[in-house]
Amino acid sequence: MRTLVLLFLLAGLVAPAAAQPVVGPPPQDVEERMVPEPAGIGVTTWVQGLEAPWSLVFLPDGRALVSERPGRIRLIEGGLRPEPLALVDSVQGGEGGLMGLALHPRFPDPPFLYAMHTFRDGGQTTNRVIRLVVEGRSARFDKVIVRGIPGARNHNGGRIAFGPDGHLYIGTGEIFQAELAQDRASLGGKVLRVDAEGGIPADNPFPGSPVYSLGHRNVQGLAWHSSGALFVSEHGPSGELGLRAWDEVNVIHPGANYGWPRVVGAPGRQPFVDPLVAWRDSATPPSGSAFWNGDLYIATLRSQALIQLRVEQADGHWRVKAIERWFARNRTEGVLGRLRDAVVGPDNALYVLTNNQDGRGRPQPGDDRIVRLVTAPVGRTR
Repeated sequence: MRTLVLLFLLAGLVAPAAAQPVVGPPPQDVEERMVPEPAGIGVTTWVQGLEAPWSLVFLPDGRALVSERPGRIRLIEGGLRPEPLALVDSVQGGEGGLMGLALHPRFPDPPFLYAMHTFRDGGQTTNRVIRLVVEGRSARFDKVIVRGIPGARNHNGGRIAFGPDGHLYIGTGEIFQAELAQDRASLGGKVLRVDAEGGIPADNPFPGSPVYSLGHRNVQGLAWHSSGALFVSEHGPSGELGLRAWDEVNVIHPGANYGWPRVVGAPGRQPFVDPLVAWRDSATPPSGSAFWNGDLYIATLRSQALIQLRVEQADGHWRVKAIERWFARNRTEGVLGRLRDAVVGPDNALYVLTNNQDGRGRPQPGDDRIVRLVTAPVGRTR
């Protein structure tokens, strides 16, 4: 029998078992604190009656756009308008559908809106990034920016954002096929970087490739510190390779490999880069994130918390000074329920999207909502 299996392996008819990852400890050495009611923070409902919202962007004229996973881009203009700005053909199922939105850095000239969505292409589920032209209270399709991103019900990625360099960054997932994260020919399990037309920037780390970093499981959040450093939040394994939890926050370096599925946690194994934070003991699936008043805020799903990370850089290295779980009663129950995105508005308020109608939550009255957080006039207190 052993000889027969060996022959099949040589013939390519049986896939060899994936090697077990090297598991290291969590890199952070701080205790987390539960904060069900953050002191000095005002909380109000800004918009309600949404269906599984995913991404929020603000227009320069004060209006805002929010994506709903079934394929609607909604306009917020003195309230939520009933008719969609645009309908995007999207395959909704599991973690798929209409996901990230991003505005051209010089919007409204040109008036371009970018969106990532799950799409059926020739019978195959895939993800792509498209560009639309915003015209008043409607938008029309313009062109495909990036196609061929793996799509599936799980580990589907979906976050897009323009960086301070004017290029478009795209977070993708490895669709529960862990080895895609290490395959530079695949767009899955990566952070991608393209220009506003979908071209490959000349200074990308791998010539001719949109791959900016690799070795990711499921990138869900992109946020830039005022120093220019890119922080990425990503989901960990959901049972594959016998592992659960290990959700991460990483600081991204061009061309770096963040290890999945070769390493988990922070084992310090070259050539892989250890995460800034890794949650070992409970699933903390992080989604959209933003820097607000100097700290990183991360919307989380199953753990139902808005996580605050206080970070600092010393001797060229980043470290976490403190971790708080806002609106969290414990590690699995929060005041607001599941949270999908966190965005700083033009008024310097933090806007947080709930995701209680995504099929995995328990809707509360008014869900799904966009919640607005502001600091008290006397400043933040502890």
